[in-house]
Amino acid sequence: MDQIYLPKNRTGFASGEYVIILPLQSKLQEKQKKEAKEYLYGIKSLEPIKLGAIKEIFALINKHLNTENIVITGSFLELGFKFNDIDILIINEQKSNLESLEKQIENSLGIRPHIIQISQQALLSGLSTDPLYSLMLSKCISRNRLIFKAKRKINYKMLDLHLLKSKVLIDNFDILSGDEKYYFTLNLVSILLFIQNKKVSKEIVNKEIETLFGISVDKIKDNLISKKEFIKKYKKIYDKTFNLIMGNIKNEQK
Repeated sequence: MDQIYLPKNRTGFASGEYVIILPLQSKLQEKQKKEAKEYLYGIKSLEPIKLGAIKEIFALINKHLNTENIVITGSFLELGFKFNDIDILIINEQKSNLESLEKQIENSLGIRPHIIQISQQALLSGLSTDPLYSLMLSKCISRNRLIFKAKRKINYKMLDLHLLKSKVLIDNFDILSGDEKYYFTLNLVSILLFIQNKKVSKEIVNKEIETLFGISVDKIKDNLISKKEFIKKYKKIYDKTFNLIMGNIKNEQK
């Protein structure tokens, strides 16, 4: 039997105490794994409490699922603590029942998770055809590095359906919250930029909103906007976007 000798003047081990012997390389690998950092995209800084929550989410998902990647996105990554849920994108080829996992995350963190499970191929397809995917991944935190090379392919009929969501603001301005008005405006402007073959990211779309409406994004979120002036500009941008979509659908049908 091999023997391992420990010095008599040792710290942390009492005489007769049981110990586990592991190869040094295994311990180093374990330490490196623990010290591994998440990949941040479009984020300069994040509150330590949120980073801690994200680490815990990654650990919980890793415990239950074998995934290609995990991505955290949405309002949770905005500065401050005004959020009710957290958006989680699980990239995996095999579909799983996520009900138990959602409950564990909510019980552990007190935050309701919104989990989307999607394959790598479907995600790449979404990035090619849907501006909302570009918005979603322009500001996110992932467990593994994100490497996407998606060529833009505009599906005008699908964009027409997405644009219809933003019409809600015109008909229901008075009863919508500031966050809802911002979401519909974000959706509208991102579709317009996508059709114009311009880059789409959260930062770019927010700047374009402020340019088009002459008002800060924060004022829209805080519901501090003049209905008459805002709706007038909103309808003009909506009609422009709608006409671009319809024109291209007609061209495709020729």
